[in-house]
Amino acid sequence: MMATVRLSFSPAPVHVRTARLVGVAVARRAGVAEELLDEVRLAIGEACTRAVTLHRQYGLTDLVTMEMSDSDSYTVRVIDHAPIEASVGLTKLPPDELAAENLTDDALTTGVGFALLAGFVDDLQVRPVDDGPGTEVRMVWPVTRR
Repeated sequence: MMATVRLSFSPAPVHVRTARLVGVAVARRAGVAEELLDEVRLAIGEACTRAVTLHRQYGLTDLVTMEMSDSDSYTVRVIDHAPIEASVGLTKLPPDELAAENLTDDALTTGVGFALLAGFVDDLQVRPVDDGPGTEVRMVWPVTRR
């Protein structure tokens, strides 16, 4: 059994690749099926890209955090510190409204990120962080014990 693994990184696009690599390595070690690892890689990339984009959009230098754990499943939490209205506002929009002309490019990118995440992850939750501004994107995959 693994404890929680935590990775914090500055909001620079170059660090998203490292987060994906670490996330997939931890997923493999946790027992996520080989055929799900591409989905894990893509979902972690989307969630981290979304967090980095929001931090850069709002000029935040706070670290983006990714936590991974494998109790009964493989859980990844990606945490940003952007204003909550920027982070969560599009999660309630149906996909056809994401193409509306009145959305900004940044809002559209964030909304499309959520639509892509929903396609990669059966168990996806997006919620405000417990303290201060920000959002937690929580993704869960099944594991098989050897």
